[in-house]
Amino acid sequence: MAGPQHETAAPRPTSRDVARAAGVSQATVSLVLGDKWQGRVAERTAERVRAAARELGYRPNIAARNLRLGRTRTALLVVPALTNEFFARVHTGAARVAARHGFGVVLYPTPDVTAPARDPFDSARASLDGVLASSMASEALATIRGDELPLVMLDSDPAHSLGAATVNLDIADGMRQAAEHLLTLGHRDLLHLAADISSWTFDVRRDALATALKGTGATVRTARAALAVDEARTATEAALTAPGPRPTAVICDDDVLAAGACKAARRLGLHVPDDLSVTGFDDLTLATAVEPELTTVALPAERFGEQGMATLIAVLGGRTPAPEPLPVGLVVRGSTAQSPAPRR
Repeated sequence: MAGPQHETAAPRPTSRDVARAAGVSQATVSLVLGDKWQGRVAERTAERVRAAARELGYRPNIAARNLRLGRTRTALLVVPALTNEFFARVHTGAARVAARHGFGVVLYPTPDVTAPARDPFDSARASLDGVLASSMASEALATIRGDELPLVMLDSDPAHSLGAATVNLDIADGMRQAAEHLLTLGHRDLLHLAADISSWTFDVRRDALATALKGTGATVRTARAALAVDEARTATEAALTAPGPRPTAVICDDDVLAAGACKAARRLGLHVPDDLSVTGFDDLTLATAVEPELTTVALPAERFGEQGMATLIAVLGGRTPAPEPLPVGLVVRGSTAQSPAPRR
């Protein structure tokens, strides 16, 4: 009986094979596949190299390249929570761009956005190329990055960031859009249900709301709550039953807070939106899971993560980009309506 037949594995394609197929030098292949071609190789040539690599099934030897460069090609994404859908979307976008550049992304949650974060490794500086931090105070990252790791901040005060670059959403414009929507509907007695978190992004919401209401004759009272439905419901109930004119609209810092506000309205026998309009912020899946569906400010979270990772890779390449804030937009749904007539 004949012995087992062994197929001879096809030889693994090399950078020389890619260069030959693309009609370029190995140095050009190295520049393109190492993402260092901008300004040195024509874009059409770069695409020809990438196409040749795809057709041949070429995969660079990452381990050998890392030994030569002394780099891990790993970025750390620090977020306040893994359970928040917004940060999950940020990670999706960041990982997508990282993969295009041969990078991996380690996701690290640290719930206290201001206290120093514990180093997730024996030494992050030895394990990482850079840090991308979403909605964190930059001083909280000192333990992780020291003075050596490049840091890009997302949703952070650009004037006081310790990062090499900052990427933001146009949060102020989002709050302006929500406020102007309610004003157009005739609302003049507003409740601002604010996140009870010391954070730049929520300070921006507060200041933008005050600016949008200035000179309009509208009044706004503020209630604060943790980012949880029950806490938001309790805070809203207290604010809506306090002495004085009852607000006709609640403008919320977050969709979770808005869901709590809607629950409070039902408990008080109020109908959303006929008696009380409610707006959210983020456009999470929750926004269309409640009834009526939430009018809310949609944040492009995946694109945000993409821009953040692209910025970090640019910083690692020696560039110092200053991207413009990403635009956001109000999505009008069923939770807002014309202000009810004043009660007699």
